[in-house]
Amino acid sequence: MMNSQKYTRQFFKAPDTGHRWADKTYIDHAPVWCSVDLRDGNQALVVPMDMETKLKFFQLLVKIGFKEIEVGFPAASETEYDFLRALIERNMIPDDVTVQVLTQAREHIIRKTFEALKGCKNAIVHVYNSTSKAQRDQVFRKSKEEIKQIAVEGAKLLQNLTDEAGEKYRFEYSPESFTGTEPEYALEVCNAVLDVWKPTPDRKAIINLPSTVQLSVPSVYADQVEYISDNLKYRENVVLSLHPHNDRGTGVADAELGELAGADRIEGTIFGNGERTGNVDIVTLALNMYSQGVDPKLHLDDMPDIVDKYQDYTGMTVNPRTPYGGSLVFAAFSGSHQDAISKGMHYRKEQNTDLWTVPYLPIDPTDISRSYDADVIRINSQS
Repeated sequence: MMNSQKYTRQFFKAPDTGHRWADKTYIDHAPVWCSVDLRDGNQALVVPMDMETKLKFFQLLVKIGFKEIEVGFPAASETEYDFLRALIERNMIPDDVTVQVLTQAREHIIRKTFEALKGCKNAIVHVYNSTSKAQRDQVFRKSKEEIKQIAVEGAKLLQNLTDEAGEKYRFEYSPESFTGTEPEYALEVCNAVLDVWKPTPDRKAIINLPSTVQLSVPSVYADQVEYISDNLKYRENVVLSLHPHNDRGTGVADAELGELAGADRIEGTIFGNGERTGNVDIVTLALNMYSQGVDPKLHLDDMPDIVDKYQDYTGMTVNPRTPYGGSLVFAAFSGSHQDAISKGMHYRKEQNTDLWTVPYLPIDPTDISRSYDADVIRINSQS
């Protein structure tokens, strides 16, 4: 029997920053994109990808245009370790692409991660520890100060091992379960980590704010992001990143409002695969921007090929109603819809306009290699 009384709000409201994000009505530039398909997406598969499949998926992500790709958790298993080594030893990482590796803020895991990175030209080492009240109380049974110290010690070890290796790896820190953490405390931990790294203009640090579990409406998350953005130390030398999950079905909204609130970077997966209900869908985010005249800086023009490869590599299916990528998202079965589309296409020719305003079609299907004959006009009993 359902009983709503067993639940309560687990999020913490951010101090009022003026809600400046709410005064903005659109996103005017693409963020830095980071695909986590090969780590977060892969670990969420019933049957994770093998080495050769992951290598093919990596090449697809490079072709799409991702310049930052989280390739795995090298200390988690030999498969993950060997995959990173294969990318390095086979010289498969383009010079303009940075691979990202994930590690918990634990010494033996960090050391194993650095061992896996030997010979890598461009890397982001992403360290995290959970900071939420629920995890502090129930999982770690540690005080706020003790949890902060875990983050600080992890940050120091990243710095020391990078210096010892003579490398210029970039660093990322995530207060995991950020959405269940008091914003003031999350800020305190992030700033303590930044005080270790002391980021500079030519070696910026990444602070990543994951909605590890969605606990609120998107506007609350936007307020939290804006508060952190306004109060981070070294802000001009920090890339503020988001990693939205989709427990409440609002991953895209979290990401878009978070960008309005000051985020510079988005971590997600193509078509939204990930733990539980998944990560934010980068294809949807990118083509939402595209539909409003903003270049998303990703190559999504051959959507059928991307869908086919994604389904082949992961064993997942792209739902026919998945925004932009689904096989039926442009289909018009209703006679009135078909009529409006036909008249809209005629209007474009009549007016000789380059602007796309055709009813019922948010973008031109041909821009992503879909055709009018096969994908738009469909006949059924309601037509």
